Amino acid sequence: MLGSSSTTVKNLPLKRRLCFLLKLVCFVSSVLIFCEFLIYYVVIFQCRWPDVKGGAHVSEKETSASVLKAIILADTHLLGEIKGHWLDKLRREWQMERSFQTALWLLQPDIVFILGDVFDEGKWSSPQAWADDVRRFGKMFRHSDFTELVVIAGNHDIGFHYEMTTYKVNRFEKLFNFTSGKLITRKGVNFVLVNSVAMEGDGCAVCRASEAKLVALSHKLNCSQQKPNHSNKRCSDVEKLPASEPILLQHYPLYRKSDAECTGEDSAPPEEKNIPFKEKYDVLSQEASQKLLWWFQPRLVLSGHTHSACEVLHAGKIPEISVPSFSWRNRNNPSFIMGSITPTDFSLQKCFLPFESRVFTIYCAAGALLVILVLAHVQLLTPPFYFAQRLISKHKAV
Repeated sequence: MLGSSSTTVKNLPLKRRLCFLLKLVCFVSSVLIFCEFLIYYVVIFQCRWPDVKGGAHVSEKETSASVLKAIILADTHLLGEIKGHWLDKLRREWQMERSFQTALWLLQPDIVFILGDVFDEGKWSSPQAWADDVRRFGKMFRHSDFTELVVIAGNHDIGFHYEMTTYKVNRFEKLFNFTSGKLITRKGVNFVLVNSVAMEGDGCAVCRASEAKLVALSHKLNCSQQKPNHSNKRCSDVEKLPASEPILLQHYPLYRKSDAECTGEDSAPPEEKNIPFKEKYDVLSQEASQKLLWWFQPRLVLSGHTHSACEVLHAGKIPEISVPSFSWRNRNNPSFIMGSITPTDFSLQKCFLPFESRVFTIYCAAGALLVILVLAHVQLLTPPFYFAQRLISKHKAV
């Protein structure tokens, strides 16, 4: 009987240690699950589709059904084999995958647009490296048949103009079914996809083909918006499209001097705002910008490339939204645009993703608490309760 009691006393410290260890494992697991999984649901759940105006004669149910819900993001920059460290790849791609998949599950968009620079090293990639990048992209941005994914070419996908080759362009177009001057019409809304890298204006083979397609598409759209007129022979044989002013989607922004007029928490840092933009490198040339505005008279332009947010008004009436980078490698506060769009109107809302600085703060606070708990357990640090109890005992003794 005495032997049994002695064994129980000896096993008690071991049980306490195991119990404490189990608590630590649960604590660390909870922090990891929250910071690497649940936080995306908590943050994106707060995003709401913006309201868009409907006609007075249209019922609320019909209006909701006729609104196209679009998500627009840009500059994912999936790292390649040349400059990409495996740990950096693992971290950034997990963040983007969780954000994208969470957004699809919670928001259920009709269509998603990625405005170029999907890959960071597409301009250099060998066939083997390209295949690996494509495989990882397919895993990260997988989607159901109910959501359409449309990808625009960027300079990191096919190279800057001086690096762009027919091989690189064809490789990208084959993968994403993308062509410059392509029209996508969904729920009566016209989207024009532009290969802005090919808007160099120097008459290169890719540039000529791209501009020819854009001019032909411009003619179709203009004819579709005109009232029926038997005397207009130029439009008599043209395929009619929905009479809706188009939305331009491209990688490079239209020409602007700098980001000096851009505002908002995700605009360029103050030290970068006044740096002049270089035409055909940071933004399209003035000539190319004027061509696109003249050809299409768009009601909205959406672009990427700068990694920062900006809103510009062209010709006093045409808004352009520069969409920030979707990657935490480029920003502490990535985001995407949510658009509710009809053939005659649109409304945009920004959805911010978890700030990396806040996630880091949570990890630091959890780490500090973990250290305190361990020190208190091994009695290297006096727990606050016992410390207060000792002070009270000493005070009574005096």
